[in-house]
Amino acid sequence: MKHIHIIGIGGTFMGGLAALAKEAGFSVTGCDAKMYPPMSTQLEALDIAVHEGFDAEQLADYAADVYVIGNVAKRGMPVVEAILNRGLPYVSGPQWLAEHVLQGRWVLGVAGTHGKTTTASMLAWVLEYAGLAPGFLIGGVPQNFSVSARLPQTPRQDPVSRSPFFVIEADEYDTAFFDKRSKFVHYRPRTLILNNLEYDHADIFPDLNAIQTQFHHLVRTVPGEGLLVCNGREAALQDTLARGCWTPVAAFGGDGGWQIGAVDDNGGFEVCLNGRVVGRVAWDLLGEHNRLNALAVVAAARHAGVDVQVACEALGAFKNVKRRMEIKGTVRGITVYDDFAHHPTAIATTVAGLRQKVGAARILAVLEPRSNTMKLGTMKAALPESLSQADQVFCYAGDVDWDVEAALAPLGDKLHVGRDFDAFVAAIVADAKPGDQILVMSNGGFGGIHAKLLAALDSRA
Repeated sequence: MKHIHIIGIGGTFMGGLAALAKEAGFSVTGCDAKMYPPMSTQLEALDIAVHEGFDAEQLADYAADVYVIGNVAKRGMPVVEAILNRGLPYVSGPQWLAEHVLQGRWVLGVAGTHGKTTTASMLAWVLEYAGLAPGFLIGGVPQNFSVSARLPQTPRQDPVSRSPFFVIEADEYDTAFFDKRSKFVHYRPRTLILNNLEYDHADIFPDLNAIQTQFHHLVRTVPGEGLLVCNGREAALQDTLARGCWTPVAAFGGDGGWQIGAVDDNGGFEVCLNGRVVGRVAWDLLGEHNRLNALAVVAAARHAGVDVQVACEALGAFKNVKRRMEIKGTVRGITVYDDFAHHPTAIATTVAGLRQKVGAARILAVLEPRSNTMKLGTMKAALPESLSQADQVFCYAGDVDWDVEAALAPLGDKLHVGRDFDAFVAAIVADAKPGDQILVMSNGGFGGIHAKLLAALDSRA
């Protein structure tokens, strides 16, 4: 049994890779500095040993056949320097995945600045519902599956063979310290969803054009017999395809191709193709963004052989991903939500979706600017508008170097900035009233704030 040791195993991608490797028969261990759910609990359930820290001493206890290095690993880390100095075999996570899992499979990739996790989860579920038993690797935990990754299973239609299908969230972030291409160039999808494209990841990309270049590298890898499912509303994607496209394109959301028809009061909607109603999705997911995600999924699933009606039925049974408007609890009439939003566009969409759901109820938006882009302050000017629909805004600035008060000053009296975590939690609890909706937004663990808020609300006199 070959042994792999994963440097940076706590990330959603590397944690999912660990699950796939273990299922494939590898002996798996790893290391990371900070672990939090859902990856920490998933790795515990799989009985995968995780070493805390990036010290070189761990190599004595975890002598591996190959070291799989995540993009959290940097030159200067003792474990990285030791691997290089000793000439030990190493590979990036995306390359290992491509060679050991994706090779020879029908890969369905989901790329875009926003919505990758939700859309990939929808797509995996639609294929599963249709009996195609796909494998998948998703940067979150789809509640229809309860795990973030698995190998292809045995489909109903062919109980002898493994499914050829594999759904992957195709991330544009760089691969590793020794491979600065985007992760998704390793995946070679046959079906590719291009959901949207905005400037992000200011720590590695100087401008939108640089990200478009990486997206075009991805487009170059899709075969002529494949399919690009592309958001027709996104000018940045049209400009990217204009650089060269060798694959048929199915447009969605624009003036032609796949479109959203009539929308009912509960959020259900008609699916139209070239002006004709071809299906209807009955669900209660909020927001135009989720309807667009669903259109893309129907088109991509159809390319894999799934009937449109079956895809629509499947979407009606879709359960959203953990950390996407996930209700963590309700205490004294106050509901606490957890959401992964960390980009101004995603924040605005999330707040708007909750507003649509709760009407005039007060929304207390709680934000941790934690992503590298947020910490750099690159998008701080867009934050006030993205939070404008919230009634109160609590921003935790404990790890931020830029002037949060000045940047968010347009929010006026509804802005509250905190740097002491316990005092920050106490301020939210003091302000909360029965009927309020506390919307916590962060792409990290945020110090376990959800449980602390619920406990403090419960014990409040």
